[in-house]
Amino acid sequence: MTIAIKYGALVDEPIVDEFGELAIAGGAGALVSRLLRIFPEACLVGFEDQQAKDFQIKRLVSLDAEKDLVINLDVMDSVGVFQVLHRHGAEPLIMNLQWLPPRHYHHRVNFAAMGISYALFPTLCSGERTATEVAEVAHRWAIAPLANQARIAWFQPGIRDDLLVARVATDVPVVLYPSIHVSPEKQPKTFMSILSRVAAKVPLQMEAHLGPRDLVTLQAMRMSSPRWAKVGPLSAERENYWESLAHVTAFVSTSQEEAYGLEYLEALLAGAVGIFPKLAWATSLLPTRYPFVYQSESQAAEMLEQVLRDPDAARAALDEAAGGSLKEWILTHHARATGNDAIIRQVATWFPGLA
Repeated sequence: MTIAIKYGALVDEPIVDEFGELAIAGGAGALVSRLLRIFPEACLVGFEDQQAKDFQIKRLVSLDAEKDLVINLDVMDSVGVFQVLHRHGAEPLIMNLQWLPPRHYHHRVNFAAMGISYALFPTLCSGERTATEVAEVAHRWAIAPLANQARIAWFQPGIRDDLLVARVATDVPVVLYPSIHVSPEKQPKTFMSILSRVAAKVPLQMEAHLGPRDLVTLQAMRMSSPRWAKVGPLSAERENYWESLAHVTAFVSTSQEEAYGLEYLEALLAGAVGIFPKLAWATSLLPTRYPFVYQSESQAAEMLEQVLRDPDAARAALDEAAGGSLKEWILTHHARATGNDAIIRQVATWFPGLA
């Protein structure tokens, strides 16, 4: 009996590199890697059977359709996965893992596919907000007899600190664009407007590390045009990612909504000072007295200028708001082990035969 992790149906990039190591970037890569650690005997679903460096890759047709559980991050094709595994009459074991908010997609065909998938197969969501959206999509896009039987749960992902590296001082303060996407809900134009105000008063270097599709957009080109801006690709290596965070002074979130906000927690853990909008998703991540929460674009610019002029004082204010140490507060309130345990428990609840 095996757990098979499926991701990659909607992307062009390979899931492993020429060395047999996991090559999935961003949040998806982190989640797949995490699942492989939680379930050490798990395999990945791919287009050919092969042995990677630390795990196996199997085609769908190579799985045991009656015993193997497919944890599918490509939730829109779960019905297709069922059809492949069901071709000889087996009742396949399939669990959706919805790691992105459904609103990430924008076409009615996608929503219809997700709705029927949520209704037919149990769905574990990354964060409570995502679970709420999943339930809404199921009830809107699937027929009532199916939608009413939808099984939806969520876990708090939590954060790891084992890759954390020591802070690196920079001559010019570095401000991070804290997302790999430039989609409208991230409001990159607002982000650049805030930074433009501050850059006229304080020397700064803006850095953005974008996913492949976002990197070639017109918005990314516009973001790279100021002399103080640097826009480049997202590193596939988690170690390089944490090394880049080590020299970030501050970041400004302009996102309208987030499923969880892992990128922000990681940047805070690395010692960057975060400036957040006064929205429910943001305040739920932070200590109650967190000082850098803005209600207007001009207020965000004022806060960023304050932080860049005296970063040490800003970090001291964060520690005070957390009751002594923001790092310890994050690791306590967003414990990764708690999230791992929740995943294991939910799999065992929905698929007791796997135990």
